[in-house]
Amino acid sequence: MNTDRVLNFFREITRIPRESGHEEQIIAYLQKFAADRGLECKTDRVGNVMIAKPASKGYENRPTVVLQGHTDMVCEKKSTSGFDFSRDAIQYVIEDGWMIAHDTTLGADNGIGVAAAMAVLDDDTIEHPRVECLFTVSEETGLDGARAVKKGFVTGKTLINLDDEDEGYFCVGCAGGMDTVGTFTYRDRKLLPGFVVTKFTIGGGQGGHSGDDIDKGRINAVQQIARFLNEIWPYRIDLCHIGAGNKRNAIARGGEVVVAIPARREEKVVAVFNDFAARLKAEYAVTDPGLYFQAEPIEWEGGAIDRGTAVRLIRALISIPHGVEAMSADIPGLIETSTNLASVKMAKGHKILVGTMQRSSVNSQRIFLSERVAAVLELAGAKVKHSDGYPGWKPNMNSHIKDVCVESYKRLFGREPIVRAIHAGLECGLFTEKFPDMDMIAFGPTLRGVHAPGERLDLASLDRFWAVLLDVLKNI
Repeated sequence: MNTDRVLNFFREITRIPRESGHEEQIIAYLQKFAADRGLECKTDRVGNVMIAKPASKGYENRPTVVLQGHTDMVCEKKSTSGFDFSRDAIQYVIEDGWMIAHDTTLGADNGIGVAAAMAVLDDDTIEHPRVECLFTVSEETGLDGARAVKKGFVTGKTLINLDDEDEGYFCVGCAGGMDTVGTFTYRDRKLLPGFVVTKFTIGGGQGGHSGDDIDKGRINAVQQIARFLNEIWPYRIDLCHIGAGNKRNAIARGGEVVVAIPARREEKVVAVFNDFAARLKAEYAVTDPGLYFQAEPIEWEGGAIDRGTAVRLIRALISIPHGVEAMSADIPGLIETSTNLASVKMAKGHKILVGTMQRSSVNSQRIFLSERVAAVLELAGAKVKHSDGYPGWKPNMNSHIKDVCVESYKRLFGREPIVRAIHAGLECGLFTEKFPDMDMIAFGPTLRGVHAPGERLDLASLDRFWAVLLDVLKNI
């Protein structure tokens, strides 16, 4: 199939800044797109855009189909990159059949889904019923756009979510999620004479999606930096600065700490770090072969975190659970429950923020796991807040749109696709609450490394995804 139209729209999208919460330019782009083609378009108070196109000839009596994707992207970059997501166009290359952004995220999650919906709207040769393309905002930071969609914003009773990442798979269920954030308050501690200051860095982790990749055994830089600090704490060091991880839904790829060390113990602490680095390289040789470690003396004009808060923070970070907690008993191979120790950051007002995210397809287990994380943080003296969270999407194996998609795939490619649920959040979970009679499915082309630099799109899978989408629209 010729996917040039889809790729052309995606190339335009890569030039538009669209970090979660800052989607003004992509919203304006969609509105102009609709106006230029005379299509029905409306925008709600949060920035969700709905563009509708009438049915093609002969399809007027078929039920309306909603095509849905989100306009925002996770903005992650390598520590050495000077890229500015607020103004720069994504830099990508085509290599061995993949479209890749080496130094940043590509934004194919979910820019390629937005581009596919636009391509349907733009091409008058496609056979389809009335389509309502729903473009939601701020999916990556809490599904805020989907949460704000009002009844009546779309009228279709069948929804195709274009935000899945494995071609040949059809998703009929997903996990719910919530954030648990701990806030530590510290006092400044003045550094005593006779101390030297060193910055220790861990980098080069693969990171990845905190749902899809949580079972890959990749390094969590937040926890490993805390592990190192715990090893050197007996040397009477002072913790001056700590920062690791970034986005709530991304596995922490790297981080750094600034430590004041008694001068007579500096050589020993650096030796411990070098030994620690060798151990981690061995532990993560398969999952994170690109790890690097650096120790460098620096000038430091500030003070340190008071020792009581520092030790409680360190002990909390090595105690908070991270990774897979339970596998599904109903669906073989499906992660049921997990938690991501996402970040530790210093903030104004002598605050240190610890960010975590819990996921589960069983809402009661998600809530219990968030309580366990909160218990560790509270025992360490932090104040804890939970986000509202979002529900999971319970699989409906009797779905009509599922049957149409499966038959379409078999007819086109002569093989059986895989129907599954995923351990990631999709907006479908919220749509089940707002539109309980909505029949839904999610599928898309193959993406790898989402939420991390090096994110890539398999172009051959894009051809197959596009073929299925057109065939489903024709035959539903």
